[in-house]
Amino acid sequence: MSNITVLGGGRVGGGLATGLTRAGHEVTVADRSPGAAAAAARTARIVINATPGAGSLERLAALRTELRDKILVDVSNATVDGPDGLPADLLYPGSSLAERLQESLPRTRVVKTLNTMLYSVMTAPGSLTRTPTAFLSGNDQEAKEIVGGLLAGLGWHPEWITDLGGIETARAAEAAILFVPHVIRSSGFTPFAISIAR
Repeated sequence: MSNITVLGGGRVGGGLATGLTRAGHEVTVADRSPGAAAAAARTARIVINATPGAGSLERLAALRTELRDKILVDVSNATVDGPDGLPADLLYPGSSLAERLQESLPRTRVVKTLNTMLYSVMTAPGSLTRTPTAFLSGNDQEAKEIVGGLLAGLGWHPEWITDLGGIETARAAEAAILFVPHVIRSSGFTPFAISIAR
């Protein structure tokens, strides 16, 4: 069992908090009151970034001290939205939010995962008609193994998880967000995920 803080109480953060609590972890969701994120992060072993990606870097950089030596699981996508509110472009082309977080938080072990699917699939991967893939990107192998254990508790089988390598590989996973508006316009707002067929 891990002590986990979730930053972001929307559909993504709330869903993850519920799923991880069900899996037996002690989970705190930081609300938006002043100092709440810092206080919650300070006592956690693992912190999950489920805040809107466009503002994540600034928010988390302010928690540099609290996140020191912690595992930061980044599930957000940093995008520039179009007029319809759907992602139209990447906020960090040629890089990624995860890379920027790791650069800004050198003493934090950043792991990117779960950002290539609709939020509901994160905690119910078996709900799809075909096997989804969860990607892991990060420089710390132990941190990725710990995050893989968290995913297992959410229903992800080991063979459904692909370790892409270092944190620089997160830019490929984050670029997958550009599929999302087209998939939604084509098929509607139904659960989906990127999957690697072998």
